[in-house]
Amino acid sequence: MGAKRFDVEHALGMYALSFFHFPAKHLYDSDLLERLGERAQNAHIYLVGFVPRIDLVGARQDGRKLLVEFQRCRTALAVELPIPEGLELNYVGETWHFTDEEGNRFAPTEEQLMQAFTLQHGTPEFEVVYVGQAYGKDGSRSAIDRLRKHETLQKIALTGVPDGYRLELLLLEIEPATTMFTVLNPWAKDSSAGQDRIGQGLDKLFGTSEHERITLYEASLIRYFRPHYNTEFKNSFPSTHLKVLADCYDKDFAAVVAEICFDVPPFQLFSESAPVQQDIIVRHDLHNATDRKVFFSTE
Repeated sequence: MGAKRFDVEHALGMYALSFFHFPAKHLYDSDLLERLGERAQNAHIYLVGFVPRIDLVGARQDGRKLLVEFQRCRTALAVELPIPEGLELNYVGETWHFTDEEGNRFAPTEEQLMQAFTLQHGTPEFEVVYVGQAYGKDGSRSAIDRLRKHETLQKIALTGVPDGYRLELLLLEIEPATTMFTVLNPWAKDSSAGQDRIGQGLDKLFGTSEHERITLYEASLIRYFRPHYNTEFKNSFPSTHLKVLADCYDKDFAAVVAEICFDVPPFQLFSESAPVQQDIIVRHDLHNATDRKVFFSTE
């Protein structure tokens, strides 16, 4: 750390607070927002991508085990579940259910079956092909509002979905407050402006608007994933020429950080340029000089 320039360095942090996801074909369902809940209106970031189709084929009993059969991208997979004592598997036409000794019927929900599938076969992968945002005036426009009239989404739906996959939408609600990471380095070359640099960091911490935060988060993800259908920010972020970063450079921040980390993530994310990962921590240095690269640095 003795080779670093300043004794105080800051990074601006942003992270996803919650998520919502559904197949793109449900976007025009009039009851969608009601099912997702009011918080979905706060989801201003959206990821468009491909996930493997997982279709329920059927079920059969093997001793005291239930074998639920699925097909994922033309590959047959089974989920094994114990059958509680007193229950037997029965069919009515093409549907199946459990029956107890009194004739009562029971069946696991689709959500429960998919949870079991994930536990036994891993979290599904989501190939990110587009990242965008919707904000509007004072945050009044949600991602769903934007996506319902989105030309690029329509283009992807018509031309880009591979066989065996479905077009999926992942909406992210971003924490409505900025996080700041600070490194205090007593061995730095220059300690003359430490107090001023702390003040600049606090100004940025409390002075970043929600719209600015959303745009920085979007740009960070685009630069990281470099999705096929994005153009803006794909190769130009970060840059001193970008208006959205002007204040970060004015306050001399060293980096920006955007995170997608959930205890139970719905997908593992990847793209043509980014490897498959369950937790995404995107860090962009704002300066090229080695002595300004402090965060997540091994030097």
